[in-house]
Amino acid sequence: MRQGLTNVWTRLRDTFTEFTVGQKVVAVIGSLALLLAGFMVFRWASTPDYSPLYSNLTAEDASAVVDELETQGVKYQLADNGGTVMVPKDEVYATRISLSGQGIPTGGDTGYDILDGQDLTTSKFGEQTAFKRAMEGELAKTISAMDPVSDAVVHLALPEKEVFADEQAPPTASVLLRTGPGETLSSDQVQAIVHLVASSIDNLKPEDVTITDASGKLLTTNDDASGAANTRAEQRDAFTAKMRNKIQATLDRVVGPNNATVEVTAELDFDEAQSETRTFTSSGEDTPPLSETNNTETYTGPGDATGTNGVVGPDGQMDDFGAAPGADSSYNKESTTRDNAVNQTVEKRVVAPGGVKSVNVGVMLDSRAAGALDTAELGRNISALAGLNRQRGDKLRVSTMPFDRSAEEAMDAELKAAEDAAAADKRNELIRDVGLVLFVALLVLFAWWQQRRRARARAEATSYVVEQLREDAAARAAVPAVEPSTALLALESTEQNEAERLHNELVDLVERQPEEVAALLRGWLVAPK
Repeated sequence: MRQGLTNVWTRLRDTFTEFTVGQKVVAVIGSLALLLAGFMVFRWASTPDYSPLYSNLTAEDASAVVDELETQGVKYQLADNGGTVMVPKDEVYATRISLSGQGIPTGGDTGYDILDGQDLTTSKFGEQTAFKRAMEGELAKTISAMDPVSDAVVHLALPEKEVFADEQAPPTASVLLRTGPGETLSSDQVQAIVHLVASSIDNLKPEDVTITDASGKLLTTNDDASGAANTRAEQRDAFTAKMRNKIQATLDRVVGPNNATVEVTAELDFDEAQSETRTFTSSGEDTPPLSETNNTETYTGPGDATGTNGVVGPDGQMDDFGAAPGADSSYNKESTTRDNAVNQTVEKRVVAPGGVKSVNVGVMLDSRAAGALDTAELGRNISALAGLNRQRGDKLRVSTMPFDRSAEEAMDAELKAAEDAAAADKRNELIRDVGLVLFVALLVLFAWWQQRRRARARAEATSYVVEQLREDAAARAAVPAVEPSTALLALESTEQNEAERLHNELVDLVERQPEEVAALLRGWLVAPK
């Protein structure tokens, strides 16, 4: 085995020494390229697949986790600015169990875990402070569970309760939120956080909760009117956006994309109205009354003895109607009262806020794309699509004008240039890869051709030596016997020249190909005679 390795190494060394300078450079560069490619493939295959061990860690927890991983000799990587620790995928669960057994991570000592260290020696101030910190931590973790929120910090101001004070200072709260990249909180989500915090603390009112984002923007306001105005503005924007998108989609099908623009303004009625209507209807003449009362009064007899007949006037005086004294008089009086059945209808209506007062739609078309388009017919279709009401005061305006395409053309040119550059980079990368493959293939082909050429040269040299030896043996056998005295001088001269020539050729062959000559001689020695 050792002799074989030595022979192989000697053959490679001798082959490399026979190369020219250019061939040696090509061989060295090709060998280095192959070694580098093999190293990269081996490194890629041996690199483990990392998976998150813990995410959203605090600085203290991340430091503790990293220290313990280094102690255990576990490979790790940091991501998300140090908030995420990643380990090899096949070691995630075992490492997590091992760290959990040691109480890592601790979670930053937030939430109700702070209260676990309370004992009988804790002062009242310490108890209050620990309770406040626990509530802040629990609220922060609860708020952070919402999808748009990546981190939250809660501060509570809980005034000490005064027994003999006439007025108690109300508690307040402030919340700092950090959302994910490109994400924002809607007004409904902000209100949900406000009521969540207010409902978690005794006597905390929603208007005493302040919420800000990481950029310092105030997300809440103590003015109810401002909050209602914001809600109304959002509803109006949502209504106009929905109508604008509907009209824009129709115009894109008619005149093509980017050839029309639509603007919609709307005035909504947010007043809540209530109305009550009472309607009375008769039950009909054939319907008997609910109740009926008849009164009849009759009198017959002599008149007033004083000779007066009439009614009592002012100051108890009797008006004289000219009746004769002592004359007889009489009268009749009848009255009827009926309570008829009457149908009564009471209707109460509550008009919900958010009704549409008026809508104004403006449409502008690119004159180059509109061409001979009938704008009047297009306006009627848009009016029907948007549900415009002329009596309500809705307005629609359709106009054509040339659009400025300079910005779009510049953007298209930049995009085309970027695409061309990306295509050129990809093409250059492909050419480089193909060139590298061709270079390696040429190196292999060149090495194979060199091997074939050397093998052919060895075969020719070996056959030449054998042929020369055979010719020399035949010549020696064919030399006639002559007198030594006459042919001795000529024969010695001829043999000397031929032997010198053969000696020189054999020496040269041995110097160039010592192994082949040695193998040939060994074959001759072991050949049967």
